[in-house]
Amino acid sequence: MRPSGRAPDLLRDVSFIPGFARHAEGSCLIKMGGTEVLCAASVEARVPPFLRNSGQGWVTAEYGMLPRATHTRGDREAARGKQSGRTQEIQRLIGRSLRAVVDRAALGEMTITLDCDVLNADGGTRCAAITGAWVALSLAIRHLIRMNVLKASPITGQVAAVSCGLVGGAPVLDLDYEEDSSADADANFVLTDGGGIVEIQGTAEKAPFSETQFSALMALARQGTGRLYELQRAALGAV
Repeated sequence: MRPSGRAPDLLRDVSFIPGFARHAEGSCLIKMGGTEVLCAASVEARVPPFLRNSGQGWVTAEYGMLPRATHTRGDREAARGKQSGRTQEIQRLIGRSLRAVVDRAALGEMTITLDCDVLNADGGTRCAAITGAWVALSLAIRHLIRMNVLKASPITGQVAAVSCGLVGGAPVLDLDYEEDSSADADANFVLTDGGGIVEIQGTAEKAPFSETQFSALMALARQGTGRLYELQRAALGAV
């Protein structure tokens, strides 16, 4: 029995609140169990220097956790004067994940930045950030189309992410903090609705896991992201 009482193949309760940040071109508050992440998309009519005059746009992300998103207070990284390696790694992952489903030539020379701020953390914050950021990005693109900045959407598909792990030797979907902190192995899967793999981050915390066990985790991830795609579409349909 999982600590939450969930079946091994069951996601936590997931909900999206689109338009949560009223001033952003697109935004979404995603809740996955006790994890809550605010994702806000901002559009700028410029690109980084390496893309100037290329005809291509850029999609990037920044990630952060509020000081009391966790059980004990964490220092604000701005107060320390530098981002942690973990923060840099996660925000690069979010940016890569979103660029995987954007035709940057069709976007044109503009930059869309997704700010992903963790309000409450209970495991899977990077996965929630990716899943919610896709909704915020989609809403920003809708805004650009309404404003006649774009003729059509450059988004080529959906992307979502979910964690899976081996807990007590059994494969389970969507780990919360209690499970993640005691898992035999855990992995984050970033997948597209077209069946593509953007990234898989897997680690054995104790003994190495087998290819058969990995396949079981992959099957759970496919099932979990399939449900997340449905919820993403429903969130956009409600706006």
